[in-house]
Amino acid sequence: MHILLVASAFNSLTQRVHVELRDHGHTVGVELALPERPLAEAVRRHAPDLVLAPMLKTAIPREVWAAYPCFIVHPGPFGDRGPSSLDWAIQRGADRWGVTVLQAVEDMDAGDVWASVDCVVPPVGKSDLYRGEIADAALTAVLLAVERFASGTHTPRAQGPAHAEYTPVRIRPYLDQSVRRIDWDADSTETVLRKLRAADSQPGVLDVLCGAEWYLHGGHPEGGLRGAPGELLATRAGAICRATTDGAVWIPELRRRRAPGQPPTYKRPAAQALGDRLPSLPELAAPHCADPRRRTWTDIGYREEGSVGVLSFSFPGGAMSTTQCRRLLDAYRQACARPTSVLVLGGQRDFFSNGIHLNVIEAAEDPAAESWANINAIDDLVEAVLTTTDRLVVSAVAGNAAAGGVMLALAADEVWCRAGAVLNPHYRLMGLYGSEYWTYTLPRRVGAATAYRLLGEALPMSAASARDLGLVDRVVDCGPGDFAAEVGRLAARLAALPGSPSRIAAKKAELERQECGEPLAAFRQRELSRMRRTFDDPDAPYHALRRAFVHKRRPESTPPHLDLPATTATRTAAGADRSTRARVTGTALDDLSRRPDGWYQES
Repeated sequence: MHILLVASAFNSLTQRVHVELRDHGHTVGVELALPERPLAEAVRRHAPDLVLAPMLKTAIPREVWAAYPCFIVHPGPFGDRGPSSLDWAIQRGADRWGVTVLQAVEDMDAGDVWASVDCVVPPVGKSDLYRGEIADAALTAVLLAVERFASGTHTPRAQGPAHAEYTPVRIRPYLDQSVRRIDWDADSTETVLRKLRAADSQPGVLDVLCGAEWYLHGGHPEGGLRGAPGELLATRAGAICRATTDGAVWIPELRRRRAPGQPPTYKRPAAQALGDRLPSLPELAAPHCADPRRRTWTDIGYREEGSVGVLSFSFPGGAMSTTQCRRLLDAYRQACARPTSVLVLGGQRDFFSNGIHLNVIEAAEDPAAESWANINAIDDLVEAVLTTTDRLVVSAVAGNAAAGGVMLALAADEVWCRAGAVLNPHYRLMGLYGSEYWTYTLPRRVGAATAYRLLGEALPMSAASARDLGLVDRVVDCGPGDFAAEVGRLAARLAALPGSPSRIAAKKAELERQECGEPLAAFRQRELSRMRRTFDDPDAPYHALRRAFVHKRRPESTPPHLDLPATTATRTAAGADRSTRARVTGTALDDLSRRPDGWYQES
């Protein structure tokens, strides 16, 4: 079928639905629901068999749902209605929730139900849950609803007392700040955590801190520190620790409340956002090795079992600032000093990495200089992975990855990806040529032609499609909460394989051959020379695109690369190109980067 996705933004769930429907053989178009663009006209232009709304903040107009079958993806169980469904579930402490696919009608969320799938609700933030268990349930429900619709024989279930299996409807109001507010003098740690998690990553919890109003983003428990309720106790890795009535919580990010007539504000590391307002507090070092007996938070952790070391990291939004990259590099070097034969990089849940930290760059006094520092810091990390020759390195991609984050994963010997992850292996939507040694690692895996096609199309891809192209070595089919254990089991098996020692021995010789031919430094120098020109040019599109991204400015129209129907066939047609990847050279790549049609040249 030809399915049109209508969404308020091409967000994580919309991308997940986009790639999964393509993988199932459908052609898929995208239309953003924007105030100045008549939706009915766009839908008529696409002439879809079905309209599907994975994430829509406004109602579909009558002239659209009356003319075309329109399905809405609602993040709530059967009978649930309202704009803050998932927020209420987390704040009230629900242990199970669900996703419902229903038909659009006049009243919001009141149409007939085509599919409804339940899921567990682990103690994580809303955005993590949304990209994890909720997205998994949503895809199961969407694929079932599409299959039922295509059959032409299924009768959807009505919402109302006339149905034999009547479920009472529950309309939940918008969860506003009056309900989200934290009472630091009365709320327990668990209550504070539920409120923080229910507001992550939007809208945050409005609070007063250091004499100003801030939105608090993210929340993690701290079991060792104590203080007067509401008191700031310490900092760690840019986060602040604040006391509750019976413990404390770590808050990684803050966003200043927008003043009337001022531009939109954006999230920043909490300690950095407070700046001079932050009182003198102890900076607590993160424990290098995770101790399950100690209830504390760290964004970088290391654990070891037998011959396997696991270096995990979890940065808000998947963004990696200069400081975060350097800290992760230090931890990587410490992990490489351990007597292991397999080192897993990643392996927890949610984002792997999305590359450089655009919010921190935007907040810097000199964004060009910070961009340059950030790209060099992540390049240093990638270089360390590429030049590790005394053990096998596995990138364990639990969640989504994009741009430099994908290229970081590709630096490893093997890439293992959770089945629900979505990859965006491209840079051009941010006006960047890219670095992270992509001109070496990406063609090495998929061939030059496919590499440049992926960069030019700038479309998301599923883990399964990435495996078919050779971008990913293994797809791990499990839930978000089971990924770490499954990766540990697979890594132990890899370490025990008879052939692993010979693979490790071959790595050093392979790197020496590479250095004698086209040194890795040459790839980095060519990439960074292009990046430096962009960073130093105040008129380069990157700066305007970065500001638009950070300030969440709504596009004026659906981006051109999303306006055409996409199919799996267009993504895999160059599969044979993988056979040429071993013959790709740096010189060939440099020539390809100057293709005459200009589709991948800098402006």
